[in-house]
Amino acid sequence: MEFETRIRELREEAGLTQAELADCVDVTRQTVLYVEKGEYNPSLELAWRIAREFDARIEEVFELPDRPRP
Repeated sequence: MEFETRIRELREEAGLTQAELADCVDVTRQTVLYVEKGEYNPSLELAWRIAREFDARIEEVFELPDRPRP
């Protein structure tokens, strides 16, 4: 299941490049790129570090797409 993210929006509002955000959360720029594009689901720890960098709750940065209930 892929997450929808607001990382790019929040990063640009903060005036950060992908490389700068990557340095802040201790990952590679490529990891930030893939998470932004929804091609990589971050670990809970990484999601928490990213949210914390933006002074936001995890659910304000990452959102699961609506799924029909069984």
